[in-house]
Amino acid sequence: MAAALQPQRFIGLMSGTSLDGVDGVIADFSDGRLAVIGHASADFPALLRAELMALNTPGDNELHRAALAGNGLARVYADVVAQLLARTGTAPSAVTAIGAHGQTVRHRPLEFDGTGYTLQINNPSLLAELSGIDVVADFRSRDLAAGGQGAPLVPAFHQALFAWPDAPVAVLNLGGISNLSLLPATNAPADTAPLLGFDCGPANALMDHWCQRHLGQPFDRGGQWAASGHVLPELLARLQAEPYFAKAPPKSTGRDLFHPDWLAGHLGTATWAPADVQATLAELTASTCAAALNSYQKESELLIVCGGGALNDHLMARLRALLPGVRVQASSEHGLPPQQVEAAAFAWLARRTVRGEPGNLASVTGARGARVLGAIYPA
Repeated sequence: MAAALQPQRFIGLMSGTSLDGVDGVIADFSDGRLAVIGHASADFPALLRAELMALNTPGDNELHRAALAGNGLARVYADVVAQLLARTGTAPSAVTAIGAHGQTVRHRPLEFDGTGYTLQINNPSLLAELSGIDVVADFRSRDLAAGGQGAPLVPAFHQALFAWPDAPVAVLNLGGISNLSLLPATNAPADTAPLLGFDCGPANALMDHWCQRHLGQPFDRGGQWAASGHVLPELLARLQAEPYFAKAPPKSTGRDLFHPDWLAGHLGTATWAPADVQATLAELTASTCAAALNSYQKESELLIVCGGGALNDHLMARLRALLPGVRVQASSEHGLPPQQVEAAAFAWLARRTVRGEPGNLASVTGARGARVLGAIYPA
């Protein structure tokens, strides 16, 4: 009887590579399935956003600055949690845990000593104190320790939410970085069609940077600016020549590689029209994602797209043009709005951690007996 009465609500928080703020959901698992019952979001204060962006690059006094940025991020997280509780009439005691991934500022898996590292700015203890709810964090480092890449963390969640019994499905998240989950048919033998997930390359990170630099706007709404330009074949070929794109999975990436200086190095001294560069950056995202799907699951007839890029009409149109015969649909057509999917994933991962169940590729494959992802910080 006690188990049946245990709260089955979890909160998931997501602040991604785009650095546009925090999305949060409160999910109910009372019937064993995820049901989002509330969504909230908050923008980053300008100074916090600038500091989080700066911490992606080596600089002075990083330990001090990172600690204070973690405090600031925890307070934004706590604000989103408070919104969720108020909007749904939920008491903190009715939430089992919060899944809070933190803000990735360095990601170097398997490098240097064979393990490498991934670093997320966060203060889960402060979040637990502010919210009065247990917090699950450190997802990426736990995955790295279990033999994974630390990213993407969502393939097993995508499988639980979107997989079909008789046909493969692909799920593409277009945040700051693009990541692809290739879901085998659930009726297919696991040894013949394993679950696969990896980062394709940049999605919105470079497009947002270029838009902010030339238009003073945070992003290219609907992809209208990119649609007004023309793809530059020479520049596109330069960008596509990046060795990361040809690397076989498992692989993951971030702003450590795809940053403004990387783009500037390829632009050189050329004087291309800014709108044409934006169109080329959109084509880079669409072409690398399409190539990844064609290389590793070309039999898929459905691509479900989530993340902020799913709201970019031009980018979605380019994906459809490059993937004839594939239905390219936003995740809203499959039950969950694009900007709620990743936050819901962290509610799901928090629940898996609390239950002692595997939550991602490294632990799913039983690497060194690892069973869970994340560490629990009690309120």
